[in-house]
This record gives sequence, C-alpha cells and structure tokens, in this order.
Amino acid sequence: MRLISSADPSLWIPVTGSLGFTGRRHRKAAIRMLMAQANSAMGRDGRPGSRVGAWLASQAIPLAMRKADGRVLAWTWKAEPELVVAMANVQELTPQLRTMRAMMPIEYDDTESFPTPLGVGEKLLMPMPENPASPPSATYTWDTGTHLITLTAVCSDRERFGTLEKQLDDLARSIRIAADLTGGESNILQLPPA
Repeated sequence: MRLISSADPSLWIPVTGSLGFTGRRHRKAAIRMLMAQANSAMGRDGRPGSRVGAWLASQAIPLAMRKADGRVLAWTWKAEPELVVAMANVQELTPQLRTMRAMMPIEYDDTESFPTPLGVGEKLLMPMPENPASPPSATYTWDTGTHLITLTAVCSDRERFGTLEKQLDDLARSIRIAADLTGGESNILQLPPA
C-alpha cells in the first residue's frame, strides 16, 4: 500500500520527493528541529541539533524515503521549516502492532473522531505533553482493516501549536491511498480529490 497527498504547496514543502538541492534548506531545518527535540527529550538541554548531523541526515533521508516507495511521506511548514514537521506512514496491521496500540498510555485514549476520504479516523492533539521535554504533537490514525495509516506532526513552539490545528487537519484530509490500477483493470469510477 502506498500513500499520496494533495497537500497545499503554499503551506507545506514536501521532504519526501526532494533530492539534491531541491528542498535542501527545508529538509535540513526539519531534521535539525527533530534532532534538537530528541536532544531535549534525552535531557541534553541547550544543545541544538548539529548542523553537520543535519546535513548528513538531509542527504541520506530522502534516499531512504525514496526506497520506502510511498509508505512514508513528510513535509515541513513552508513559512518556517523549523516550526512544524509532519510525517505520514503506512504499516501492515500485524497482531504485534495491534497489541502495541492497545497497550498505549491512557493519555492516548483522548482521541476524537476525524472523518476524511480515507474513512473515519482518530485525531489526538497533545499541546501540553506530560513530559515537559516532549514537543507538542498531533496524531491522526486510520485503520483500514489490513493497514494502519498514521500522520504525526511535531511542533517546536508550544505557544504557536494551537494556531496550526486547521492546517494540520487539512493536511490529514489530503492523504489518499494510491491505487495501483492500470486502464481497464477496474469498473470502479475514481474521482480526484475535491
């Protein structure tokens, strides 16, 4: 199963399809933000994400994502790449994954229904995580029966996180499953996203 998206290009820069110089600045900024968040979560406050580490990762990650062949999509916020990073992925729903989801901490039970073209999913906003070192995040999930589709967005600024909810909802609604159909294979009418 592969994912596609019609994310608004005036708001989001895709990291997934950018190789070489295309999107390099946004890729590095997003990786640097994620590395700084990881340092903070491990108790290494005051250490920003390494510029060299971010550059190395920015060269390797697009190749790894290209190998993922649509199972992973990622974006950064166009106006400020270090503010928000969003990543969508699809995983096969194995018994182990179902067990892991059932054993998540209680704060993950505060989801709300979220209807999209993928079906009715779940939306979880965590503007103020219990761990002060954790960044605010939004998670959208859809269970297709055979696969779990997840969109996770991480924000570097707690105060501005709430102002991005509508844009994150729109990004979540833009995600679709790519149909691997060639002409004449199906008698189902498929319409483009509205």
